[in-house]
Amino acid sequence: MEAFNDFLGDINGIIWTDWMLYILLGTGVLFTLWSGFSQYRALTHGVAVTTGKYDNPDDPGAISHFQALSAALSATVGLGNIAGVAIAIAIGGPGAVFWMWIVGIVGMALKSTEVTQSMLFRNTTDPDNPHGGPMFVVAEGMKRWGLGVIGQFIGVLFCLTLLISAVTGGNMFQAWSVGDITREATNLPEWVSGLVLAIVVALVIIGGIKRIGSVAGVLVPFMCVLYVVIAIVVLGFNLEAIPGVFGDIFRSAFSSSEAGGAFIGGAAGTALMWGMKRALFSSESGQGSSPIAHSAAQTKEPVSEGVVAGLEPFIDTIIVCTLTALVILSTGALTRGEGEAGADGIFADAPKITLQEETVDGTTHRYWTLGEPTSFNVDGAELIFGTTELPDRTERGEELGGAWKHGDNVFAIAQGGDTNEATASNRVVMTGKVVIPEKADEKSYIKWDQIKTDKAEVAHWSSLSEGGLPTLVDPIIYEDYKGATLTAYAINRQFPGFGNWLILIASWLFAISTMISWSYYGEQGIVFLLGEWAVGIYKIIYCLLIIVATAGIVTTTKEIGNLSDLGTGLMLWVNIPIMLIFGATAMSAWHGYFKRLKSGEIKPGK
Repeated sequence: MEAFNDFLGDINGIIWTDWMLYILLGTGVLFTLWSGFSQYRALTHGVAVTTGKYDNPDDPGAISHFQALSAALSATVGLGNIAGVAIAIAIGGPGAVFWMWIVGIVGMALKSTEVTQSMLFRNTTDPDNPHGGPMFVVAEGMKRWGLGVIGQFIGVLFCLTLLISAVTGGNMFQAWSVGDITREATNLPEWVSGLVLAIVVALVIIGGIKRIGSVAGVLVPFMCVLYVVIAIVVLGFNLEAIPGVFGDIFRSAFSSSEAGGAFIGGAAGTALMWGMKRALFSSESGQGSSPIAHSAAQTKEPVSEGVVAGLEPFIDTIIVCTLTALVILSTGALTRGEGEAGADGIFADAPKITLQEETVDGTTHRYWTLGEPTSFNVDGAELIFGTTELPDRTERGEELGGAWKHGDNVFAIAQGGDTNEATASNRVVMTGKVVIPEKADEKSYIKWDQIKTDKAEVAHWSSLSEGGLPTLVDPIIYEDYKGATLTAYAINRQFPGFGNWLILIASWLFAISTMISWSYYGEQGIVFLLGEWAVGIYKIIYCLLIIVATAGIVTTTKEIGNLSDLGTGLMLWVNIPIMLIFGATAMSAWHGYFKRLKSGEIKPGK
């Protein structure tokens, strides 16, 4: 699994180059100016269209503007808002939030444009079951130019990237996050959560887009209001910290975030990269996914649905993601109180860092580990990991995190050598896992992972003298709250014990809503590639992958992040060129629509 994860990381390193993000931002700025600041249109006329003011029951389509927005939002307002934001801040620091905002603003123009394009080229042969999305845009658009073969090829390519994203970020990431936080709150094995999720999702997606739209129309408003209200309550108890949080956000967006406590630091470039990636993953701006849901909207005016779509990044990123970030930062969850008494770090005697050597196929690998070297049999091979006795929690830690559970992830902070460019510090996280034996007379312990000395994250330690070892910053062991569990922990810091249950409920609702919408996106990709006959097989595989994601194959934030980044990145590489190729077509329709609206040709209810 480690080799596969490294392979995905290498691919993502190519896909997510800095200039790709600059191209995306530039495209968003281009359509912002070209459309005459579509963000304003979305927040004004878009609201009117969404409320049904311009609905006509005789127009082609399967669902209302509100249901289409809800279906698209059910895919975007999900665990990306809870888990994705937490991941971005944990790695990039407070500055990641600023770049989320930037993506949210330009994303409104991107979303309006790509949805307008899909509405212009959607297939309404069956008015009650329309098909649309970038694959239909490029296939039909280029066919009209006499380039049908090229358009079909690009459409197929987009559908392949769509399916990768559907089964990873839209499905497995959601299931994995729910399984993780459910285990944290209830000690229920992850696979049980996966099984329940698979059954619920299957019951909804069997009914197609009409059932998805009706479920989303109820579920999305409820879960958004629930989450927003609780977040505002938490912020109300931390008002004095909010000015400082905003200061950290703006300062860290352009300079390094200082390390402290459980946070190892983040360079400005890291904040930009992770802030943009997580915002893109959450809002799906420029990704080409939500146009598929919007293409089912009941309207004869393509631009009207594009205006509605512009509301998505505003709701998703500017409102919901921001609230999550403020809760994490204002409560001190990022640093855990910087190791002070009363934080949930477990104060223990400092485990000894040792240097080990291991020869595999004639190649000698050197790595660091914590604690006493202990031999383990892993898949038939004898490997050496460091172990330390499991320490007791502090009273505050017991209050926030509960009793230790088998499989809990923990970490300690080590430092040494030169500064790491990614973190702007010389620190690195040393991870481990809690082991609680089944036999009551055996002591519980922490099994620490190996850190190979040739790994990129510790390359800056090469300046250590021969045989030199890194040192622990403090004799503190932290529980590793990953993604959604970090947001839950932040709420727990304000209301001990409540955060786990709140985020547990929100995570289930958000995950289900996201998974049902992404199942439809993937379904439309299958229809384009193979036809209606393959949809049933696709739905079975989609639900089975929910169980796979919670079966223990994927265990860390890095692994699941690599999976979701792969799908998102590939879709952007295909969809942005499609948007640019047909940008003039969309903008012509856009300005023509608002000219007719201004002249009174387009009226409410007509």
